Amino acid sequence: MVNEKQQTLTELTTKIEEYFKNLSYSTAKMRIFRNGWKLLNEFMLKHSIKFYEPMVGDAFITSILGTGSYEELCRREKDTIRSANVLSEYQTTGVTKFRSVSKSYEFNGEIGKLILDFLVYRKSQEVSEDTLANNRLYLHRFLDYLNVNKVLCVSDLDSQHILGFVNGLGFYSKATIHCMLCSLRTFLRYLYDNRYLEIDFSYLVPKSSYRKESNLPTTYTKDEVERLISAVDRSSPKGKRDVAMILLAARLGLRASDICRLKFENIHWETNSLILVQKKTREKIELPLLVEIGNAIIDYLRYGRPESDLPYIFIRAWQPYDRLEEPTLHSIVSFYLKQAGISNISEKKHGPHALRHSLAGFLLEKKTPLPVISEVLGHTNTESTKTYLRIDLESLRQCSLEVSPINSPHFREVV
Repeated sequence: MVNEKQQTLTELTTKIEEYFKNLSYSTAKMRIFRNGWKLLNEFMLKHSIKFYEPMVGDAFITSILGTGSYEELCRREKDTIRSANVLSEYQTTGVTKFRSVSKSYEFNGEIGKLILDFLVYRKSQEVSEDTLANNRLYLHRFLDYLNVNKVLCVSDLDSQHILGFVNGLGFYSKATIHCMLCSLRTFLRYLYDNRYLEIDFSYLVPKSSYRKESNLPTTYTKDEVERLISAVDRSSPKGKRDVAMILLAARLGLRASDICRLKFENIHWETNSLILVQKKTREKIELPLLVEIGNAIIDYLRYGRPESDLPYIFIRAWQPYDRLEEPTLHSIVSFYLKQAGISNISEKKHGPHALRHSLAGFLLEKKTPLPVISEVLGHTNTESTKTYLRIDLESLRQCSLEVSPINSPHFREVV
């Protein structure tokens, strides 16, 4: 079912409430949905949006997710996303699934197939997984827009459809608009270069002047990091695993993706070193296997790790004994930060990457040269490392200039 006429949020929620009533949804469940719809209504009012459509729901969900991941959200935020998803699903199909947490992306029809071909082409260019995921997400929104406007064949695509989609992006964040425009422009150019379109419509897609603002890296003090490590109960198998993983992040600055993918072959006991190819940069890195870390890993392997033929060192503590995923490690670090009683963690990032940032801060305090820090953190160049200079407050203080007194000749009255 695709609605022929536009619907306000009130009209849509009235219909879906009746639908849920027939399914015998509980009062508590309905209260959760209504709370989510209330926030959605505030979002629409803020952006002067009169009618609801799936694209509005996507923008609302994006505003909740920010730059984080779904797994990092609290229960209330996940429920809010669910409340938007059921609206979009009901409006589009006339029904809802009982357990639909994340939206699946189906690329149907001629244009959907061309998008899939484009994604294969992008992958052949060795673009990053994040870029590929962005292309998939944003072009799916473009496909939704075309389907709603009955544009089912690429030959039916014209400039008005491109401009209509672009003009409807105003309620997204600047960062999201920038990424959507880039994805659309690249796709349209692909269609023209491969002769699916006779006109290169990419010129219609405006270039965004958006530049990502780099946030100040979250760091913890040496005392806080030590309290975090001490908060782990090493007497249990899970604790033995957790402390080894935390030490790899805190002492060596390894990313969560590399810790979770660490294999037995990466540990070279004879040279006391760790050698691996980083998932993010695909660059090889060699780090010293510190005694503290080596002992923690041995303790886990001997007395904590379940029997498994998996090549990965760190696996789930209970069946099924699969490799740990990055969001799980994030939850582990967050849990022990709270156990350690560290204040203000709700106002800071509290995953393993914060431990990586903290290590960079400790090295800067010791006046470690940037190239050395870059090598430790596995950066491909020192430009990535320079962002940590902003957390070296002591050195920044030394760069400060004295301010002349207010009655100094430097200050002149401007008439």
